Amino acid sequence: MPRFDVTVVGELNLDLILYGLPQELEPERELMARGMTLTLGSSSAIFAHNLSAIGSKVGFISRIGDDPLGQVALDRLKAGGVDVSNVRKVSGPTTTGLTVILPRTRGRNILTYPGTMNDMCRDDLDLDYLADSKHFHLSSFFLHRALRADIPKLFRAMKERGLTTSFDTNDDPDDRWDSDLLEALNYVDVFLPNDREARKITREEDLETAISALSQRVPILAVKLGAEGAIAAGSSGQVRCPALQVEVVDPVGAGDSFDAGFIHQYVRGGDLADCLAHGNLIGAFSTTRPGGTEAFLDRTHLERFFSQHARGGIRP
Repeated sequence: MPRFDVTVVGELNLDLILYGLPQELEPERELMARGMTLTLGSSSAIFAHNLSAIGSKVGFISRIGDDPLGQVALDRLKAGGVDVSNVRKVSGPTTTGLTVILPRTRGRNILTYPGTMNDMCRDDLDLDYLADSKHFHLSSFFLHRALRADIPKLFRAMKERGLTTSFDTNDDPDDRWDSDLLEALNYVDVFLPNDREARKITREEDLETAISALSQRVPILAVKLGAEGAIAAGSSGQVRCPALQVEVVDPVGAGDSFDAGFIHQYVRGGDLADCLAHGNLIGAFSTTRPGGTEAFLDRTHLERFFSQHARGGIRP
């Protein structure tokens, strides 16, 4: 049997979330936040942490700096039950990245110093470690500047080793959405964009047209629709699942948590409807506490939420 259920390649850093800042940030003013959270961040790490919290065995590869922020991020991911034995810590002028998130009335500003995530390359990856798993996942395609050209080869190698695969591009900071990511999709079993990303990748304004185009490229497509829930397409057709009605404290990490819920169920052989429902469930749960992983630190809170909202057969 493989050592892991899921192995992950991605970025590892902290999120600093500042709440209650003015809508307009005037220069040369000392603007006061009403609250803050410093928490485990980055799409890949949030995905891995929360996937572990709901019962999957997860292995993780990343590159961090030899600095306090990197150590804190590493410790928090390890405390979440993720195997971090292959995370590479590198000394030098480039430090671990940091993301500052400013929630707004509508949407949010996301400010990222990429740091070592831009430098992770093929030499940082142990393919035997990654292949000792049932499934492989990669997030944040556009942030992996040094690794990007090798990402299609990495997906192909995992497929050749017999793993299923999943992929979440996340945003493109350059807003170019270059076609090289389409090469990676040739080796992806589950593609997990949100609605904006799906439209950007296909250069289609209409979401249904974008879904139609992407579903011809991958066996399973799951598109996150925020407050509207999610929609998935596969060989059996389309399935739509409404969002759970919960009191949202913070939406940071909800999409990555959706990915974790979906893949947790997918690896266990769940059908499309079950995977989508589980994705919505875990995504909604993540919004009940500040930051992308804080809700998952409280096991009692998790079990209570599942007892209230999970349908038959789904357990934390």
